[in-house]
Amino acid sequence: MEIKIALAGNPNCGKTTLFNALTGSNQYVGNWPGVTVEKKEGHLRGHKDVIIQDLPGIYSLSPYTLEEVVARSYLVNEKPDAILNIVDGTNIERNLYLTTQLIELGLPVVVAVNMIDLVRKNGDTIDLARLGAALGCEVVEMSALKGEGGMEAAGKAVALAQSRKAVELPHVFTGSVEHALAHIEESIQGKVDEGYLRWYAIKLFERDEKVLADLRLDKALTEHLEEHITDCEKELDDDAESIITNQRYAYINGVVTKAVKKKADKQNLTTSDKIDRIVTNRVLALPIFAVVMFLVYWIAMGPFGSFLTDWTNDVLGGAWLTDGSRTLLESWGCAEWLTGLVSDGIVAGVGAVLGFVPQMLVLFFMLSILEDVGYMARVAFIMDRIFRKFGLSGKSFIPMLIGSGCGVPGVMASRTIENERDRRMTIMTTCFVPCGAKMPIIGLFAGAIFGGSGLVAVSAYFIGVAAIIFSGIILKKTKAFSGDPAPFVMELPAYHVPSANNVLRATWERGWSFIKRAGTVIVASSIVLWFLQGFGFTDGGFGMVEDNNNSLLAAIGGAICFIFAPLGFGDWQSTVATITGLIAKENVVSTFGVLFRIGEEVAEDDSALQAAVALHYSGISAYSFMVFNLLCAPCFAAMGAIKREMNNAKWTLAAIGYMCGFAYLISLMIYQFGRLFTGGGFGPGTVAAVIALAFLVYMLFRKNQYDGSKLTVTAVNAAAAR
Repeated sequence: MEIKIALAGNPNCGKTTLFNALTGSNQYVGNWPGVTVEKKEGHLRGHKDVIIQDLPGIYSLSPYTLEEVVARSYLVNEKPDAILNIVDGTNIERNLYLTTQLIELGLPVVVAVNMIDLVRKNGDTIDLARLGAALGCEVVEMSALKGEGGMEAAGKAVALAQSRKAVELPHVFTGSVEHALAHIEESIQGKVDEGYLRWYAIKLFERDEKVLADLRLDKALTEHLEEHITDCEKELDDDAESIITNQRYAYINGVVTKAVKKKADKQNLTTSDKIDRIVTNRVLALPIFAVVMFLVYWIAMGPFGSFLTDWTNDVLGGAWLTDGSRTLLESWGCAEWLTGLVSDGIVAGVGAVLGFVPQMLVLFFMLSILEDVGYMARVAFIMDRIFRKFGLSGKSFIPMLIGSGCGVPGVMASRTIENERDRRMTIMTTCFVPCGAKMPIIGLFAGAIFGGSGLVAVSAYFIGVAAIIFSGIILKKTKAFSGDPAPFVMELPAYHVPSANNVLRATWERGWSFIKRAGTVIVASSIVLWFLQGFGFTDGGFGMVEDNNNSLLAAIGGAICFIFAPLGFGDWQSTVATITGLIAKENVVSTFGVLFRIGEEVAEDDSALQAAVALHYSGISAYSFMVFNLLCAPCFAAMGAIKREMNNAKWTLAAIGYMCGFAYLISLMIYQFGRLFTGGGFGPGTVAAVIALAFLVYMLFRKNQYDGSKLTVTAVNAAAAR
């Protein structure tokens, strides 16, 4: 039979590093049923019958975040054979809070004290035997980063699972609390799994809503238990949840006092503290962040990234792909339509995207290094001071930064935001940041219209950030998003040398996701595009057409292109490119490659494609088109992520509608005012742009009817009513 070992621990405790070491390539990544929280599991190396289940990083088993709900549901309902609890030895007091809760589940538990090398370096010592005796379970030491002790810890967990020996529950609670818990256990005996009695008793004492809903206790029993809980609250003059928390920490403090000896001199700052004095300095933090991000994007998108892209296009693109495929198919005697489908449809479309992969891999590599070092957590802390002024939490910055690589994981990263209101606002604004898939659009227009100026990319990011800030101000003045941002609480892990395995794995996972879209969605859409632009109705009936203007694509685009006329690109080609961009933003460039019948290399820096685009757009209309496609609804994959994260059709439509509406107003103003200032006439479009500007200014500066003071009064009144 298979043995299931659950890997549990706080965020940044080294759990992911250990999981990768234990499973190697024998791991599978997906999503937990019904949610977008990442699910990782794999077979223990050398043990095909042992499955390691990597649970999300959590601080407790209270259902405050989606990760905690997922982890708790798995542990309670799936009942793994054993739990391997990873504990950060440098922050052992905080980590043991989760440990005590895991032990109370009644499952076999092995505690692995990680970062033991840093503990010793700090001059501290941990008595593992004494710690294990106090907790009632086996405790081992390890260093996941150095690859020491991980397999031994897993081996002990497997042995414990095979013996089916549960841990001895420690005496965490005392006095009237222990008396009340014992009474609750007696009252629910037979209604829950015997091994989970203590855990359920504690959750009932805390009045955990999810547990109460699951157990469905009758009214008489619920009222009886409530009497005991209320009596305990009166005696200790505190609410039930705080009582449990306080006694748990009191117990942990006693355990740590006995088993851990800290270095006497606590005045010396750690290396991380010394670095943070500079990196998180109120004055220097932002300039340092700006320099770091400039270097990241300069390396990825500058000379080095461009060299890799050029090499890829020269070796894998151009004649080798497009002309080569055409020559090969013609030599095989393939029909004209099949030759056109493969060379002009599939190869030309996908080739426009694959040439950009090297730059994306460099960007993902640089961001992965920053994440593994521990700098990204500092960035969220730094940005919180700024974002809070505009109604956003510092945690909103992490999804936005991840979204600069790809919108899908960016949207999914919003689940770390506990406050539902802040989380929804983050989801609605994250995709304003230009993702990697939008970079080919920027590169195409920068090269075709603006002489390859780097200011085009800089302005695109500036507009994206400005859109987020303006949206935060506007949305915070609505009832749905009113109120102060939730308090920002985030762990700042110690700086450490990045793990090559972690960095390369993260780079590959993000890059492979990008490549898979190029090989699936873009191939399919390129085929559809080729068919629609290659066939149509003529005097001879339905068939292949030489002129794009007679194609099905032209008919479809021509029917709706009037919508974009006020924005400066009311032609069917631009309309079709915009629509296909909703499938995947990379499609915009590949669509132009198909529509303009570019038979050679069709990357965003292709001279023939840029020449065709330059003839089709003016500077103002090109910039308007670019901005609209950067700000409007993201690709279908990101829309799917929004739908899953919102878990509500109404909110999903609201998010997509807001992004499209905001993008339309901004592009309208760019084109109409740009046209007016360059000598164009004043017409109905200009009037519409003036109205749009007045509307946005009003929304930005109008009085907030739902300010913090009113919300506080409402909350106080509601509390008084209860």
